[in-house]
Amino acid sequence: MSEIRKHYFLEDYCIVAADRGKRPSDFSSSPEVQSAISCVFCAGEEDKTPPAQAVYKNGHVLRDSKEELIRDWQVRCIPNLYPALSPKGIDAPYESGYGFHEVIIETPHHNKKLTDFTAEEMDLLMEAYRDRVMHYWAEPKIKFVSLFKNWGKQAGASLEHTHSQLIALPLTPPSLKRELDVIHTQHKCPYCSIVQSESQNERSVYEDAHFIAFAPYFSKVPFEIWFLPKAHIGHLGAMSDEVLHSMGAAIRHVLSRLEKVLVSPAYNYMFFQLLQDDAYHLNIRLQPVTSKMAGFEKNTDIFINTMPPEKAAEYLNNGISGQTVH
Repeated sequence: MSEIRKHYFLEDYCIVAADRGKRPSDFSSSPEVQSAISCVFCAGEEDKTPPAQAVYKNGHVLRDSKEELIRDWQVRCIPNLYPALSPKGIDAPYESGYGFHEVIIETPHHNKKLTDFTAEEMDLLMEAYRDRVMHYWAEPKIKFVSLFKNWGKQAGASLEHTHSQLIALPLTPPSLKRELDVIHTQHKCPYCSIVQSESQNERSVYEDAHFIAFAPYFSKVPFEIWFLPKAHIGHLGAMSDEVLHSMGAAIRHVLSRLEKVLVSPAYNYMFFQLLQDDAYHLNIRLQPVTSKMAGFEKNTDIFINTMPPEKAAEYLNNGISGQTVH
C-alpha cells in the first residue's frame, strides 16, 4: 500500500510505495571499489595539487609554503583546482562568482574509506570539518558554507580517493531561508521535536548521549538517514569536542551498516547549518545512491521512495545484507 507522507514541518511531500516490496538486494548496484593506483591526493604527491591551506599533522594545523610542502600528514585541505567559486571580485560578490571552494583530503591512504577509520581518525576529520567551516564563515561577505561528501562515481565523485568538499557562498540557500521562515513561526524548535519523536522508535538506527541517527518518516530516497544533535546546536562551531566526536561516531556507524546492507553503495552526505540565526538546528542528511530522479520527481518535486523508512531501519539494525536476503 502506498502512502503520501508530509515533511515534519514543511509543505513538502514524498510517496512511500511500500506495496512494491523491495529488498536491500534490489538497491545494490555495482559496488564502489577503489583501485590500487595512487592519485594526486595520495601521500607523496603533494606537489601535484595546489598548496595546502591547512594540514593536520600530529596535533598541529600547518600550512604549505612556497619553500616547503608538508609531508606525512593526516588530513590535508587544498583549494579545488576547478573551483565553482573564487575569492576574486569581492566588490560584487554575486555577479563575480565570489566565494571559496576547498577539498578536504581525509586520509593520505588511497584505499582507505571512512568505514576503515579508527575512532581517533574520525575525530580528527570532524575537527577539520569544524575548523574549515568556521574559517570560511569568517571571510568577508560569506553567508553560507556548504559542507558535503560525494563518495563514488554514481554520487558525483570525480576522484576515488576519499575526500569531502566545502563551497563558501555569498548568499543563504533559498531552501534554508524557507526552513527558517517556518521555524520562526513555531513556539519550539521543530528539530528538537524531531529528536524527541524519533529517539528509540522503529526508525532509529543509532543513538548515544549526544546524537541520534534515524531513517526519517519523510524519506525522499531508500535508506536515507538523518543525524541530529540532541541539544539545540546551530552549527559546527558551537559544538564541543565531545559532541563533535559523537557526531563522527554516528556517521561511521551508519556508513558501516549501509556498506554491509547495500554492499558498498555510492552516497552523499550534506551538512545543514546556519551561523547567523540561533533558531536553526544543525542536521546532516545522508542519501545512498539507490535511485534516480526521473520525470515525475522533476515535474512535482515529490519523490517516490520504494523502501519504507521503518523497513530500512530494520534492515540496518539487523545488518541484513543485500547479498543474503531471499
